[in-house]
Amino acid sequence: MRFRRTGLPPNGQALIAAHLAVWGLLDEAEQQRLLHVTDELLSRKRWEAARGFELNDTVRVVIAAQAAVLVLGLSTDHYRLVSGIIVHPSTMQTSGVRPGPSQGTVTADRLSVLGLAQDGRGPVVLAWDQALADAHQTEAGHNVVLHEFAHKLDMLDGAIDGTPVLPRDLRADWVRVCTEVYEDLVAGRPRPPMRWYGATNPGEFFAVATEVFFEQPRELLSFEPALYDVLRRFYRQDPAGREAPIWQGTAPRE
Repeated sequence: MRFRRTGLPPNGQALIAAHLAVWGLLDEAEQQRLLHVTDELLSRKRWEAARGFELNDTVRVVIAAQAAVLVLGLSTDHYRLVSGIIVHPSTMQTSGVRPGPSQGTVTADRLSVLGLAQDGRGPVVLAWDQALADAHQTEAGHNVVLHEFAHKLDMLDGAIDGTPVLPRDLRADWVRVCTEVYEDLVAGRPRPPMRWYGATNPGEFFAVATEVFFEQPRELLSFEPALYDVLRRFYRQDPAGREAPIWQGTAPRE
């Protein structure tokens, strides 16, 4: 089912305030920017529901608002490769031959996925139950909308390689910092709060780093200040600055 292209509904801000955990941390200018970007994503992108799912205003607004968070400091043109958003009610099953669990192997086993960013100008596919839970930050460092839309940012230069289109003065620092953390994860050396899934490949590293940057900013700044810095410079945002001061030199207390 396709949804008629309309912008932010009259109750859109109320829906965002009710479901987006980060909303209350944004200043007034950021909130207005988020509303504007959300409106653009709702009115300019194609929205579809899968498997008879009902694509109502809550679904569209909650997903679009989370995607808007990534580009608060960027341009909505960064989402030019997002042709649309397809929403499933819950976990999806994919099939087809893909790389296997060991190097040099392949598998055709069915795979359960919560989100997918299709190549090129393909759509972003999301599981609604996970997107809703992530909007409320029910699991630290996880957000399927941020993850999949980060992949679309990564695709802008034609390759999913963990390096989005960067300002010239950021490139050398980006490569140096991200390579060091990524190689440690691949070697099995922990780099908290980065998750092990970031060692899958450079593209997944960037998507996971994006999740952690926005969802666990104080922890990332405390444990990985250099990684936080290059992400801050790319996204032109300071999520840790929106929250209480970090614990200096020690892990944050829960």
